[in-house]
Amino acid sequence: MGPRLEPIEKPDEPEIQSAYQMMRQEFGAALTPMKVVTARIPGSLGVNRKLQKFRERIQLDSELKLMVGMLTSEINGCGFCVDLARSEAVRENLGVEKFNALAEYQTSPLFSDRERAALAYAEEVTRQKNVADATFEELRIHFNEREIVEITWLNAFQNYTNLVNIPLEIESDDLCAIVQSEIQIEHDD
Repeated sequence: MGPRLEPIEKPDEPEIQSAYQMMRQEFGAALTPMKVVTARIPGSLGVNRKLQKFRERIQLDSELKLMVGMLTSEINGCGFCVDLARSEAVRENLGVEKFNALAEYQTSPLFSDRERAALAYAEEVTRQKNVADATFEELRIHFNEREIVEITWLNAFQNYTNLVNIPLEIESDDLCAIVQSEIQIEHDD
C-alpha cells in the first residue's frame, strides 16, 4: 500500500529540495511526511523545524521523551512515528528493550515508577484528552511543574504529528532498519 497522496519525489521549491537532501544525509532517505505534506505546503517546513528545535530543548532525558512519543503513536496507530522513535532510540544507543515493552509499561519491571507516571499520563491524555486527578497527582510525585508541562507538550506535539500522518496513511519508512544497517556497516569497518 502507500500513502493516500502520491509522494512528490522531485519538489519544485529549492528549500524543499534542500530539506530532502538534508534528510537523506541524516536518515538515509527523504521522509514520506516531507514528500506528501511539506512538498504540497512548503510553508509548513519552517513551522515543523521550529517545533523540532523546541522539542530538542525539552529538558527531560532523551529516553523518556522518546517513550512518551512512541507510546502516544502506538495508541494512535501511527506507524511512521513509531518507526521514527524506534530509529532514534537505536541511533542514540538507548537500546530497544523498553521500547519493545511499552505496551506493558504498567507491569514490566523495565520501567521505573517515574516512567510509569509519565507514560500513564500520556496514555490517558491521548485516549481521553484529559486526566483523572489521581493520574495527575501521581505525575506530581515524580516530576516538577516544568517537567509536567514538558510531558504535556511532548504528548500534544506527538498527537499533532499523528493526526497529520494517520488520515493520509503515511506509514513506516523502515527507518529503524536503515539505522541498524548503518550501525552494522560502521561496526564492520
